[in-house]
Amino acid sequence: MEWVLLVSGLVALILGAEGLVRGGVGLARRLGVSPALIGVTIVAWGTSTPELVVSVDAALKGIDGIAVGNVVGSNIANVLLILGLAAAITPIAVDPRAVRRDVLASLGAIGLFIGVALTAPFLTPWHGVAFLGLLVMLTVGTWLHDRANGTPSAALHAAEAEEVATVPRNAALAATMVLGGVGLLVLGAHLLVEAAVTIARGFGVSEVVIGLTLVAVGTSLPELVTSLVAALRRHSDVALGNVLGSNVYNILAILGVASLVAPVSIPAPIARTDMWVMLAAAVAVMPAMLAGKVGRALALGMLAGYAAYIALLVRG
Repeated sequence: MEWVLLVSGLVALILGAEGLVRGGVGLARRLGVSPALIGVTIVAWGTSTPELVVSVDAALKGIDGIAVGNVVGSNIANVLLILGLAAAITPIAVDPRAVRRDVLASLGAIGLFIGVALTAPFLTPWHGVAFLGLLVMLTVGTWLHDRANGTPSAALHAAEAEEVATVPRNAALAATMVLGGVGLLVLGAHLLVEAAVTIARGFGVSEVVIGLTLVAVGTSLPELVTSLVAALRRHSDVALGNVLGSNVYNILAILGVASLVAPVSIPAPIARTDMWVMLAAAVAVMPAMLAGKVGRALALGMLAGYAAYIALLVRG
């Protein structure tokens, strides 16, 4: 029964994120919002809403292993699994100027999380305010700079918005999709967290491991689908943009909101091992990202690295 609830939760999360993104993009286009701004906000944030609602739900229930493990595990999966699969399908080639800022922002967000984890036992509401404030400043600064200068980054964000297909043109339908998406996300998060905790206890594994693996990969499915579709269309630069934007949002927005609703402790296994794996994955791929090229050989190495990481988690 728990597996049925788990799958039902994942399906609700995927459908909810899809409805939220498509409805949000439809409303934004009706309001005349620029494609670049849509890409920076609705697309980048919308595909990460499953992680957001799951981590907030877990934080409210005091299940910090899932709340934090979901974020750290999603960031690891984004880089090694999702980007690795996309680059294995279509090697990534993009103007380095289009991704340089997002690469550094992603690395900076990871460094910020590690700094907090090393100095504070809990993520407090003050951390939440700081994280969300940084995200707002980064988003506004990105939009203002790209709008004024017509940068390659702006073109990439606009391309991310154009990848969203079958967008409703009717404002009422778009609003309905947004509201329905939010409802499905809340329902899916509740089902997923409850089922994941029961499954973890049944198999005798920690909630941290479930958060880092099953929950993290499940909530990353919207990014996975978006990136794989982009790669199949030979728009692999969009896949890279999606991953970078998601990694920044996961830390600053998701942990920011979660720590506002309840103090969130950083589990010892994550502070001891997994946050360093997250950093190592980002650093290992960073030179290729900054060069704007991720080839198949590196992609296969990333996938092998992710398989080894999961194997070690399961054995541990």
